Amino acid sequence: MVNDQRESGRRQVFSAIRKAGRVARVDLARETGISPATVTAITAELLREGLIEETGTPDRSDLRRGRPRVDLKVRGAAHVVAGMKLSHLAIATALIDFEGTMIAEHTCALDKSRHSAAELTALVERALDETLSKAGLSRDQLSGVGLGMSGVVDAMGGLVHWSPSVAERNVPLRDMLGARIDLPIFIDNDANLVAMAEQYFGHGRGVSDFIVVTIESGVGMGIVINNEVYRGARGCGAEFGHTKVQLDGALCRCGQRGCLEAYVADYALLREAATTTDFADITTSSAKLQALVEAARGGDTTAQMIFDRAGRMFAMGLANVVNIFDPQLIILSGERMQFDYLYADQVLDSIRRSIIQIDLPPPQIVIHKWGDLMWAKGAAAFAIDGVADIALQNFSGNAA
Repeated sequence: MVNDQRESGRRQVFSAIRKAGRVARVDLARETGISPATVTAITAELLREGLIEETGTPDRSDLRRGRPRVDLKVRGAAHVVAGMKLSHLAIATALIDFEGTMIAEHTCALDKSRHSAAELTALVERALDETLSKAGLSRDQLSGVGLGMSGVVDAMGGLVHWSPSVAERNVPLRDMLGARIDLPIFIDNDANLVAMAEQYFGHGRGVSDFIVVTIESGVGMGIVINNEVYRGARGCGAEFGHTKVQLDGALCRCGQRGCLEAYVADYALLREAATTTDFADITTSSAKLQALVEAARGGDTTAQMIFDRAGRMFAMGLANVVNIFDPQLIILSGERMQFDYLYADQVLDSIRRSIIQIDLPPPQIVIHKWGDLMWAKGAAAFAIDGVADIALQNFSGNAA
């Protein structure tokens, strides 16, 4: 019991330092609710183990009294981790130090979007080794690997229940990768990791309750409640793309009908457009979507109707999310943020009209056009969490 309390205290203090960037001991005590004496003991442990370091940030009032303020920060050189984002036709990898500074980045193209689990582990290993080679590093200099992917992922168990990228279901992908790469592996739904990236590096920094909605080849959502990513009891929560918006509606790639994704995602828009639009000379889905957007902007009635319906469905789904969670902030993120059909003024107005009306402003909605490498940075942030947990569990100190 005492050991559990010690470990919990260490985690609280380390997490608070990491989220703050730089922070004094007195502020740590106030932020965590842990006594100043215990904070001092815990930070002494963290300093001794090399996970954090002191940094002088002189405050003028302190200087007049001859006492320069000393802050604490995560020690970047303590560990290097890899974050990897498995997307439709690529694996993006980011190597970052323990403080979150980018060391190297690399994107490995894939020749197809769906793989067997065995194929996928080999591809992830190749992408990792190519990135390490680019940085002049070896695997033994790496402390852990985070992987983000779309689908239903049990982050605690390392199990991929279903993903559009994997041919099989209920795959123990974390264990398979760990056996092949021989490093601690941390796997989660990619939208959860975007939420984590926003929490540590983006618009969510300092915000206790916010939601990230990602729009790419599919639709995802990451939820942060009271500064923690919410995953649900089975690790299957926040599947915004698979909430139902139409009874017996369009077929979703998950196999069910009427999912939001089946009206908003790339494949859904192109499927609807295929009956009336000539894509004969266009080979990639991205180029086809670009052509459809340009057709709508050029006055093509059918293309405009496709995007109008997608916008209405998206607004209805997001308004329901706001009514359930009442977040401070909503971040719309992903590759499709380069197009405005999901955040045009009429879509945002529709969301605001459909949420519960009280005499307070609605949640702020911001657009963040992150690419795959920024998603990978979220996976790296998840790996830092995991590596820090391993390090804190191995402590032999005595801070209670």
